Amino acid sequence: MLFKPDSTDDEKSTAPRKRSLLSRLLGRMVSLLVTLVILGGLGYLGWLAFQPKQNGGGGRGAAARPDLPVPVLAATPQVHDVPVYLDGVGSVKALNTVTVRSQVDGKLLKVNFVEGQDVKKDDVLGEIDSAIYQAQYDQAVATKAKDEALLANQKIDLARYEQLAATNAGSKQQADTQRALVAQQEAIIKADQAQVDNAHATLGYTKIVAPISGRAGLRQVDQGNIIHASDTTGLVILTQLQPIAVWFSLPQQQIMRVNAAAAKGQLAVDVFGNDGVTVIDTGKLTGIDNQVDPTTGTLKLKAELPNTSYQLWPGQFVNVRLKVEILPQAIVVPTSAVQRGPAGTFSYVIGADNTVSAKPVTVTQQNEHEAVIANGLTTSDRVVTTGFANLADGSKVVVGKDDGPPAADLAPRKRSRTPDGKRGAQGDGQSKDQSKGAKQDGQGGEHRGRHEHGDGDQKGQTGPAPAPAVGGEASGGAPKAQP
Repeated sequence: MLFKPDSTDDEKSTAPRKRSLLSRLLGRMVSLLVTLVILGGLGYLGWLAFQPKQNGGGGRGAAARPDLPVPVLAATPQVHDVPVYLDGVGSVKALNTVTVRSQVDGKLLKVNFVEGQDVKKDDVLGEIDSAIYQAQYDQAVATKAKDEALLANQKIDLARYEQLAATNAGSKQQADTQRALVAQQEAIIKADQAQVDNAHATLGYTKIVAPISGRAGLRQVDQGNIIHASDTTGLVILTQLQPIAVWFSLPQQQIMRVNAAAAKGQLAVDVFGNDGVTVIDTGKLTGIDNQVDPTTGTLKLKAELPNTSYQLWPGQFVNVRLKVEILPQAIVVPTSAVQRGPAGTFSYVIGADNTVSAKPVTVTQQNEHEAVIANGLTTSDRVVTTGFANLADGSKVVVGKDDGPPAADLAPRKRSRTPDGKRGAQGDGQSKDQSKGAKQDGQGGEHRGRHEHGDGDQKGQTGPAPAPAVGGEASGGAPKAQP
């Protein structure tokens, strides 16, 4: 028998399904609503943080107070001789480099130097076994002595034959023959002397001497090995470090300028250290290459430097400057005084009423510290060197003293609260003075309590502190600081 399900049972089974679907929809709506609230809060906090920047930092700066003068530092143009340099990059090379090789074959008996040692010319660096070469020398000397004794006997015979020929007691032909034998023996003795000299020179080659003064490198052959005259490595490499050479390059556009300066006299060359600022050695220009490198468009030059402190080493890359001329009595200002605009270079000149005016200037040359002005400035002018952020043509300025390094911000600061709840530098000083005055009035405790409570509230906030009102009091109960 089939039974029809009751309607109440269907309603009971579908009700939980509807409730679960409804709960999921409500959960999604709640999560979406929470996300929108969080994003809106973050956007509002970002707007609050960005608002003081848009308003010029809470009313600080020349844009908010155009009536305030701009604090600057100034300098007066100076007149003195200025050297003109051409900068280049080069490498250090030894003035002389020699590979010391043996000139004879033999066993290396002694090594008389230490690796890295400074040696002098003709110092004995190594000794080769000389027994064979000593014997050859002695043999040549003995052969010469034998031929000299034979020559002496032939000369005596020649004297006898000449006496007999003079008295017609002997043949003149015999005297002439003996004279020829004497001349032949004299030639043999000369050959013997040449053999003696050769043997003596070969014997001297058993002592390997330094051909130049310099510093010894790493030893290539150890004591006890057989050394040959045909060895390519040699015994050691000597490098002359004092003086030393520097090869550097200049652009081909400077060829005429360098040649004209070299024709007037010797040119000085400075070499910088690793910092690129300190001059570690100064020498002279000794050579200019006779052609331009077509691949780089540069001209090679060679300088010689004393290198007294051994600060230059062969193979080292260095920055070089070549002094080509001197500008006599040139007007010089700090490099920071030269500004660049759409119309070219200019400088802010301070007038008698502390009003600046932009004057165009022509710069001959400049480096990191000073610039040479061809025209546009005089020695009676005062030019601005620091404080260009809020400066414009016609602005009022107040000139500070350059007693030390310039601060990060030279503009006057108004007393205000920073986003982290701390007071500015000027505000701290004023709050101390006001707190002292409050103590004298008998209200120091109340003032300190209100001040600490305000700071605590500020630190507890998640967003930035509101900027102080223009005509009222700052947040936290502190009175507005005067500019």
